Amino acid sequence: MSARIATVSRDTNETQIKVSVNLDGEGHLRCETGVPFLDHMLDQVARHGMIDLDIHASGDLHIDDHHTVEDLGITLGQAFNEAIGDKRGIYRYGHAYVPLDEALSRVVIDFSGRPGLYMNVEFTRAAIGSMDTQLFWEFFQGFVNHARVTLHIDNIKGFNAHHQAETIFKAFGRALRMAVAEDPRMAGQMPSTKGSL
Repeated sequence: MSARIATVSRDTNETQIKVSVNLDGEGHLRCETGVPFLDHMLDQVARHGMIDLDIHASGDLHIDDHHTVEDLGITLGQAFNEAIGDKRGIYRYGHAYVPLDEALSRVVIDFSGRPGLYMNVEFTRAAIGSMDTQLFWEFFQGFVNHARVTLHIDNIKGFNAHHQAETIFKAFGRALRMAVAEDPRMAGQMPSTKGSL
């Protein structure tokens, strides 16, 4: 399998974002978004997904974090879609359960070519640090629309909002790692009876 690396830029009146992704990386993150808690969550994705991410985002944070978080999800999704290529020889599906103390989350992903987000999370606080918890949905919606994946996210239990979010992002990283991995039994075949994804 050839190198699965992509760099995508997004430049609007609200944000300027550049994302580089290496799906076969070592879990390294270089990240500057201006949204500290989001940086912490992206570190979980890189580390637990064994994906190298280089992210630079500048947005209209003087208004709020919304545009930066949403547009970062969009740009990251575009980078994944480009890096994954035609999807031959990958596992395609990935899933993970991740606990953190009292919290437990499950994430399931399918590189189906069909965008769909199904997120069942009731955060116990409206904000974590300065980040509005509603923005996690915006991030994942942007990602699925542009990575063209089906993504199910369930927070099964938890009362600490930080723990809820962290289990989600760790499980997201682990599910990505499983889904994009090479399947030796698939040996370059398309993981679909349709012949394309």
